[in-house]
Amino acid sequence: MAPDAFTSTDACSAGGFIVVIPARFASSRLPGKPLADIGGKPMVQHVFERARASDARRVIVATDDERIMKVVEGFGGEVCMTLAGHPSGTDRLQEVARIYGLADDEIIVNVQGDEPMIPPAVINQVADNLRSSPQAGAATLSSPLLHAGQVFDPSVVKVVSDARGNALYFSRAPIPWARDTFAADRHSLPANGCFQRHIGIYAYRVGLLNQYVTWGVSPIEQLESLEQLRLIYNGQRIHVAEAVATPPHGVDTEQDLQAVRALLASSTPIESVVQA
Repeated sequence: MAPDAFTSTDACSAGGFIVVIPARFASSRLPGKPLADIGGKPMVQHVFERARASDARRVIVATDDERIMKVVEGFGGEVCMTLAGHPSGTDRLQEVARIYGLADDEIIVNVQGDEPMIPPAVINQVADNLRSSPQAGAATLSSPLLHAGQVFDPSVVKVVSDARGNALYFSRAPIPWARDTFAADRHSLPANGCFQRHIGIYAYRVGLLNQYVTWGVSPIEQLESLEQLRLIYNGQRIHVAEAVATPPHGVDTEQDLQAVRALLASSTPIESVVQA
């Protein structure tokens, strides 16, 4: 059965945005992680419930796996079956937008399926920022980097923005390069606090998603393995702001999974963790 279509009235109600949670079974480092048990619930349910606590008018899990589909339907969630083999989560989002017949000006927030402690306030923030930035086709968030080890870690993606909050570049390399400080000591950072870590949550206008899938992989995107660079390469503006709360690390490995299980099993409120 085809999903219910969205209407203009729907788009303007209850926050005026939807959340799509891409959830693949075939993760290279932790296969089946959307279904990994955390405190008696599959991880994808934790993500879904955090998204439902935001102002989104609709939350949809996008998957290509029937096992995930059945689990989502089992806890009462909405699921959209998408094609296998999408090169990125952004391509999967565009398929959802096409299936549901979303208008070009509607906003989709991409919440990663491995973020079981994502703060609802962060979801609202990125959607609101895009709505308030008509010159941008997408919006994302960042948080301050305070340790040189993170700046030099290629698994930590850095972002540099202009005075209007538009992204200039994303990189796994240390950007910006603190010439004088790093020449003397690469174990410390300058005091101006200009290093920002990219947080991988995005809000998109559907019209941009429809363009994105026609462009093909860009050279810088391929080089850095960062899909957002396809937007930069094609002249699109990405709004960036510091997140109102820093989400805990997502679940990429078995070690991450065990850490999240321990945290959720403790008496520590999630809100105090994400504000730290």
